[in-house]
Amino acid sequence: MLPIAYHPIYKHPLPEGHRFPMIKYELLPQQLLHEGTAVQSDFYSPSLPDMQHILAVHKKEYVDELVNLTLDPRAVRKIGFPLSAELVERELRIAEGTIWGCHRAMEHGIAFNIAGGTHHAYSDRGEAFCLLNDQAIGAQYLINNKLAKKVLIVDLDVHQGNGTAEIFESNSDIFTFSVHGKSNYPFKKETSDLDIALPDNTGDSKYLSILEETLPKLIDTEKPDFIFYLSGVDILASDKLGKLGCTIDGCRQRDEYVLSLCHKLNIPVQCSMGGGYSPDIKIIIEAHANTYRTARHIYV
Repeated sequence: MLPIAYHPIYKHPLPEGHRFPMIKYELLPQQLLHEGTAVQSDFYSPSLPDMQHILAVHKKEYVDELVNLTLDPRAVRKIGFPLSAELVERELRIAEGTIWGCHRAMEHGIAFNIAGGTHHAYSDRGEAFCLLNDQAIGAQYLINNKLAKKVLIVDLDVHQGNGTAEIFESNSDIFTFSVHGKSNYPFKKETSDLDIALPDNTGDSKYLSILEETLPKLIDTEKPDFIFYLSGVDILASDKLGKLGCTIDGCRQRDEYVLSLCHKLNIPVQCSMGGGYSPDIKIIIEAHANTYRTARHIYV
């Protein structure tokens, strides 16, 4: 089984010409089913979460303003999506999908969320298409419920996980690790437990060698009993919001390395998709689908 959280609400309607490729959340599960990487029984439709799980990470005032649609217009502009009840429901269901994935990963070794990786959401605000930080919510859920003693968040999106870093800046139970583009958004970085900022056009070889030098040592030192993996495909050379210059095969090799290591060490891993902004939607879907294909090859 390849447990995958997905709900039709993930594909949220946006104004004509909006730069966020929302269509990918509809096309990706279709592609996985079409090619046989996943079957219908792999998919789970997330319900709404217990709000206490959200409030364990996000400030109550911020969550109340989101739910009641009373967020300041300037704060809404920072998020980048028009605020609506449906958008808030979408974010809550994504968070629940990641919480569900925590349990499935402990059963099956791995679990996915078709959306998520909303690492720019801070404890008290959202920004850059992120309202609620799904993997932060999942990580705190595991600690609070004594399902894990030490959690490692491996964030390989091209953008630094600034919200995640802020949320866990004084939390020794959750280690934040971010590999990102030095000159990419956010231009004012937060401080993760370990940040590796890469220059433009790093490319496959250098990117993979840095990952291979760093991740095993980090796991050996921190000894996590659960890993969250943010597998953004905005490291691609074709990405209009990323500058790292990696190929589709390099991105696939990255996923293969991370997931093979988790499998070899018997550490459960929950994967959220993160960003991908190549102008050609087919490239985005192919790169994301590779993550699932790789996992199926390793785990199923």
